[in-house]
Amino acid sequence: MKLGVVGLPNVGKSTLFNAITNAGAQAANYPFCTIEPNVGIVPVPDERLDFLSDMYSPEKYTPAVLEFVDIAGLVRGASRGEGLGNKFLSHIREVDAILHVVRCFDDENIIHVDGSVDPARDIETIRTELILADIETVEKRAEKALKMCKNGEHKFEQEYETAKKVLEHMNAGQPARTCPLTDEEREIVEQWFLLSAKPTLYAANIAESDIGQPEGEYVQAVRRCAEAENSEVLVISAQIEEEISQLPDDEKAMFLEDMGITESGVSRLARLGYDLLGLISFLTAGPKEVRAWTITRGTKAPQAAGKIHSDFERGFIRAEIVSFEDLKREGSIAACKEKGLYRSEGKDYVMQDGDVTLFRFNV
Repeated sequence: MKLGVVGLPNVGKSTLFNAITNAGAQAANYPFCTIEPNVGIVPVPDERLDFLSDMYSPEKYTPAVLEFVDIAGLVRGASRGEGLGNKFLSHIREVDAILHVVRCFDDENIIHVDGSVDPARDIETIRTELILADIETVEKRAEKALKMCKNGEHKFEQEYETAKKVLEHMNAGQPARTCPLTDEEREIVEQWFLLSAKPTLYAANIAESDIGQPEGEYVQAVRRCAEAENSEVLVISAQIEEEISQLPDDEKAMFLEDMGITESGVSRLARLGYDLLGLISFLTAGPKEVRAWTITRGTKAPQAAGKIHSDFERGFIRAEIVSFEDLKREGSIAACKEKGLYRSEGKDYVMQDGDVTLFRFNV
């Protein structure tokens, strides 16, 4: 699963990306510093794995991961190719969700592409460019569907009506993700891979001096924009997060404590990104490995087993499961079995976040 990091030039995208991945993406004070998207794989912090690791002392520790893609800054006119816009839009099209970084600090030494800091305007600039690109895509779909209908292909009538509905919504300046759709309409729209349909998390990038202070007008403006489309906001200082990421592990906790922060912003970002993509983890644990396996919410047991190996799904018999919370409370699998908390689930079982699982299969 990929999260694309987007924003206007010089809002702190690459600085935040450096903090997330330690990949060393170049960060410089001029637009279009990032042209090819940098990619980094990020572990999702999970205290449950730490507990299981203490319990089993495994040879291998494997957390769930997210892939972050640092995409070059978009500017007004990107949908018409301005600022290498077509290339950047194609990179966004390839990700599953968007992390939209918004500048929420003043600094006369850092150029703003529009000359001033205005989070609501900046959000609207990128939102508009994505919507304009999507309008072109949907207009082509509508035109093709209408042509097919006129040729007697009535199965395209639903696609044409859906296209008209989504176009009306986007022409009113609203992203496709906020368009009210039926399940059938949503299935049609998903085939179009619209940019503005992607779930979005906003990162309000604040100055170091604003950490621990009441939220200012810049952050409040981001919240108002996000609330209008039912999106989440993460308040973060990219500069501080990059400094934290460069510290030795034994110094990070001390630094956070000195800053009055209980958890790094990057840790919160990884978890929020995981939730944004509709992902959960089931866990496997033993002396050889403690591991979190990523599945989409609603996945049934055989398909979850297939994440480990295709043979597990093909020859699925049952899943032996205990919830992590029960295991933590009781202290061992044996204690959970004694209390009837260790159970067998069949093919129709929907996996839950934190299920500690052993799959039985036969091929």
